[in-house]
Amino acid sequence: MKLLVIWRLLTVGGVNAGWRNRAIFFKKHGIDIEFLYCKDLGGLHMMKDVAPVYVTKDEKEIHHLLKHNHYDAVIVVDTNQAYNWLSQTNFKGPILIEARTPEIIKLKRNLEGFDKVNPIKFIVPSEHQKRVLSILIKHQSPTEVIYNGVDTSFFRELPKEQIDMVADPPLVTNKKIVAFIGRLDQRKNWKQLLKIANLVQSERDDIEFWVIGGDQSKDRIKFENQRDNQQLNEVIKWFPVIPYQQMPHLYAKIKQSGGCTIATTKGESFGNTFIEAMACGVPVVAPNISSIPEIVIHKQTGYLFRENHIEEAAKSIYTILDDPALYENISKAATQRVVNHFSISQCACKYIELLQKVVKES
Repeated sequence: MKLLVIWRLLTVGGVNAGWRNRAIFFKKHGIDIEFLYCKDLGGLHMMKDVAPVYVTKDEKEIHHLLKHNHYDAVIVVDTNQAYNWLSQTNFKGPILIEARTPEIIKLKRNLEGFDKVNPIKFIVPSEHQKRVLSILIKHQSPTEVIYNGVDTSFFRELPKEQIDMVADPPLVTNKKIVAFIGRLDQRKNWKQLLKIANLVQSERDDIEFWVIGGDQSKDRIKFENQRDNQQLNEVIKWFPVIPYQQMPHLYAKIKQSGGCTIATTKGESFGNTFIEAMACGVPVVAPNISSIPEIVIHKQTGYLFRENHIEEAAKSIYTILDDPALYENISKAATQRVVNHFSISQCACKYIELLQKVVKES
């Protein structure tokens, strides 16, 4: 089987992390994937070593791919331009739509014109996202929930001697690391992170925040300026580019410090960094909203705080970091939850079964 996955943005983020994991797993099961993106925002290094990648907006090139590359099926991820390309080329194979945008206004825009291609199914990464999508599509094609999966042979707790201590970020002695991982934009809500860091800095001196990623984010300049203005440079260290292949070492450093990850997001359809951290034994602190409670179990694999409650977020961090026995229990439970529910073998096998069925029936 040969598939084309179309998404407009080649980012270092959860959607592409999920598809990288799937592409590697699919290939072992006789399914080849090619990726078509409109724009590279720094994610090419994630994908180019696992599958052919096309980055173009040229309609002639795109039409040529769809007409001559003999795809058995096409999967469109939040890209409304793709519906024109597919209808213009009269693509005959089954079309599936992944609806991943958590904001309903943006999701509506990304779905405009989907009825031109008569999709076989919609695929969403959480029950929460299924509810969001149902508001827009009503009784159209059926919707399937398939969680993102993580490769637990790659994302795992590394023995101390295997951790790359030379690469960034450098681990500081006597500091517990709290890491914010992801883009710097309005939805990821980095401004709330600064508020939490400000509060933590006023109360203790043994915690260092790491911001991982955001090299090509919209708000990178605003973030730098506000970090400077609020005199948070010493407590918040920013590492705009960490190669995806280095992420298990990053999580290992956080774990070694006795730290955790922190999310301040306003909404997620899934959240790959949660399962990556948990797979590596790192507890997660995140707001109790959208799909997050499907992934992080409060007081078992991390702590969930009420949205916009800065003090509660800080207290959650302290609770995890200051109790070694609790920390170890959460760490073990987090790893086990990923193995039980979010391993790539489970999640990708469900996707493969769906693909085999729709291709066979087309």
